[in-house]
Amino acid sequence: MDGLPSGYRPNVGVCLINSDNLVFVASRLNVPGAWQMPQGGIEDGEEPKSAAIRELLEETGIVSAEIIAEVPNWLTYDFPPAVKAKVNRLWGGEWHGQAQKWFLMRLTKDESEINLGSGEADPEFAEWKWTSPEEVIEQAVDYKRPTYEEVMRTFRPYLNENGIAAKCKSSKW
Repeated sequence: MDGLPSGYRPNVGVCLINSDNLVFVASRLNVPGAWQMPQGGIEDGEEPKSAAIRELLEETGIVSAEIIAEVPNWLTYDFPPAVKAKVNRLWGGEWHGQAQKWFLMRLTKDESEINLGSGEADPEFAEWKWTSPEEVIEQAVDYKRPTYEEVMRTFRPYLNENGIAAKCKSSKW
């Protein structure tokens, strides 16, 4: 993969927006209160665009989405020591952090398609909501916040700056 920084796990992120240009975020099951956009590792031989579509399906059940834009370069973040030890053990590597290709996608059907326990993979999230770009950044874990700021800055032309966050939705699986 062109330009992938050495020592970082290849990963994709999806900034999913709805028809009101609000951003999808979900709270992690294993880290209560940690809200994030869908993201995940790129498999061997997989292109980032394909990985983004697969991760969106696995984590949210969504198949009805179109890619609108892409962050042109890899964005990186380093893992804090405790997280680094855990993920390196789980993933069997020696990663400093993750290098991410981010895609802006728009939901093309209604939100009834969202299913956090879709069966495509083990559920990672407890609940989800649509929120403003500012809240996405505010509610991100500290070490991901600079990456989220860059993602929102890149996709700003497509996002509703005055969006009002919707109520939180729990998944039922």
